Amino acid sequence: MNTALHEYKTGWKRGLIETRISLTSVSDLMGYLMPMAIAVLVLVFMRGAEFEGAPVSLGSMNMPSLIGMNVVFGGIMGIVGTLSMDRTNGTLLRAKSMPGGMTGYLIGHVVSTAMFVLASVAVMLAAGLVLFDELDFDSPDRWLLFLAVVVMGIVTTLPLGAVLGALVNNPKNMGLVMLPVMGSVAISGIFYPITALPDWLQAIGQAFPMYWMGLGMRHAMLPDAMAAVEIGGEWRTVTMFAVLAAWAVASLALAPKLLRRMARRESGSAVAERRAEMQKQWG
Repeated sequence: MNTALHEYKTGWKRGLIETRISLTSVSDLMGYLMPMAIAVLVLVFMRGAEFEGAPVSLGSMNMPSLIGMNVVFGGIMGIVGTLSMDRTNGTLLRAKSMPGGMTGYLIGHVVSTAMFVLASVAVMLAAGLVLFDELDFDSPDRWLLFLAVVVMGIVTTLPLGAVLGALVNNPKNMGLVMLPVMGSVAISGIFYPITALPDWLQAIGQAFPMYWMGLGMRHAMLPDAMAAVEIGGEWRTVTMFAVLAAWAVASLALAPKLLRRMARRESGSAVAERRAEMQKQWG
């Protein structure tokens, strides 16, 4: 028990250190700030746009969805990117060689990624509240729902990122994860109501966390009248939490097994081979 507690404490400290290092790294900061800047810019351009028959502007409709999208994208791609790079530069191999190193390593990255996801949520929320005055977000139950959806999204996407990251053995293959994630944005009602899509695409979109995070954010921040443009004309809050919880449980069950298998396959020769391949590709 004391050993496990020590590993978790070490992981927490590692996460804080990694966060501090990232805040002083221009490349890391750009990686986090650019998506937020693009999202805020999109909201600015949508500020005066209207959606026919809707009680709020198109920008107000999309702002909660974009927050949900950033949670999913940041949670998944943050862990996937870290794991794939660390397998190449030898960080994962060094963590594997230390007692309890893998536990501390993973907890550290989870803490660091979660902090940056929360920071992006705070920035986008602040920008949205300044840009739009049509949001119904001034009651305690709305704030509690908002926080609950954000926490549920982080709990869902970080282990899902670990699952996918364990399957990506080279940074060049990150596109195999990024493309499906971006594809889910197109069919999840992030930029327009999902009810505008054919029924078969609606069914596919509802299979992924992206749709449910967007739905949960819209429920937390938009007037109840906006539920009319959702599937079934309601927010389906219980279903939303149930689907996200199912993804979280499945990912938490798979992640340790896949990560252990990934760690067993790490060796000095494997790291050297990846480095040589990257140097050959990038000159």
